[in-house]
Amino acid sequence: MTRLLTLMIAVALMGCAEADDAATMSEDHAGMSAEEHAAMMADDDAGDHDWVTLFDGSSLDAFRGFNRETMPAAWMIKDGALAFVPGSGDGGDIITREQFGDFVLELEWKISEAGNSGIMYRATEEFGAPWMTGPEYQILDNLAHPDAQFGEDRLAGANYDVHPADPEAVKPVGEWNETRIVAHGNHVEHWLNGTKVVSYERYSDDWNARVADSKWVDHPEYGKRDSGHIALQDHSDPVWYRNIRIRTID
Repeated sequence: MTRLLTLMIAVALMGCAEADDAATMSEDHAGMSAEEHAAMMADDDAGDHDWVTLFDGSSLDAFRGFNRETMPAAWMIKDGALAFVPGSGDGGDIITREQFGDFVLELEWKISEAGNSGIMYRATEEFGAPWMTGPEYQILDNLAHPDAQFGEDRLAGANYDVHPADPEAVKPVGEWNETRIVAHGNHVEHWLNGTKVVSYERYSDDWNARVADSKWVDHPEYGKRDSGHIALQDHSDPVWYRNIRIRTID
């Protein structure tokens, strides 16, 4: 009788623990849209797609210049980071040699005082610059760069000139920031230092209205590519990137 009672109590406790875990998971996912949940699940269960390192501090082989086969000299490895150093040679935007459609991109960055840069994704080489097709994850010194005065859709982490970002999410100039971009079909998320600062659906009414009210209204192919390069922008200011990795999702 004692062993049977002990077994019954253990089973009951296991059931309670499973119920608590389920309740916690429900709370964690509360408020998510179906698209956000799908993107999260795709991120967490990316099948057999492993992380691919694009930059580990030792090689620039994964990148090349926009519309060229070589790397501009102003982009270099400096103290283990992929650095843009103005005045040290020819510049220009750089892109990944490979193209990506649905993916999770993670990296760290820091910007110079009053500096500006950006990360474009699903960008192609059909036109004169990556931003003509690829949406831009804004890199900015929110305190000193003049662009910050034009609204929160110009701040660090924003989908530049379209979707605003939380001004409190960025770290001060000189500190490393953690960025995560999730692109899954028409659903896209920007994360900054563990905070989701942007979430949008391409071709939704909100998307269409925001794009029509932005500078991209004059660039009809903006945001319409389902795959393309990851691009890092030369905006004439020093900027540093490190620990760049990506994995594709189904």
